[in-house]
Amino acid sequence: MAELFDYYRPSLAVKGIERRFPVRRIFCVGWNYLDHIQEMDRKLVPQPPVFMKPGDALLPNGGEIPFPSQTKNLHHEVELVVALQGGGLNIPVEEALDHVYGYGVGIDLTRRDLQENARQQGEPWETSKSFDYSAPVSMLRRASSIGHPAKGRIWLAVNGKLRQEADLKSMIRKPEELIAQISMYFELKPGDVIFTGTPAGVGPVKPGDHVTAGAERVGDIHIKVGGPGS
Repeated sequence: MAELFDYYRPSLAVKGIERRFPVRRIFCVGWNYLDHIQEMDRKLVPQPPVFMKPGDALLPNGGEIPFPSQTKNLHHEVELVVALQGGGLNIPVEEALDHVYGYGVGIDLTRRDLQENARQQGEPWETSKSFDYSAPVSMLRRASSIGHPAKGRIWLAVNGKLRQEADLKSMIRKPEELIAQISMYFELKPGDVIFTGTPAGVGPVKPGDHVTAGAERVGDIHIKVGGPGS
């Protein structure tokens, strides 16, 4: 019974300080780079779709992940991650960046086969997107140190071979626009983080693969894909 009351809150390391950033919720944005929309044979929509992952889907600072069950097609998606120090409802775009604490690099891991099945059946994406260890995130860099990255290289490599590469300026909706959009539907609060979408080049990973990803001025992250249940 004691373990039931041992409250665990996911958190992320912050470069340059000992205290960690406590994570509350993980919001994720889809279809935010035109080249990725095209490679997935989708259409540009007025607002990118938003879904969520549980906080304990985080894999802080990377490391080894078990290959998830119920999939034969696990995909990588590199993304800029925004960590919030403030929040509210209906946040104006021009005030949105005031609520940003810092930035990280994340990998949105996706059971692509389950996602395609869900899409065809009109079902939710939770089993394809919100599983354990599906959200590796690097150490955060504070906005007070690096500013608000509006451009710069973002990339991902598997076993040393480049798979994804783009510039942050290619995002269809910038971080401040995403914050404003999400705050129309949810009251954002300190500790919330936002995955801001992935560029083209997503693809499969298998047990034994080493995945490295990074974003200019923000940092990098490395994960290894282990065996099932490892």
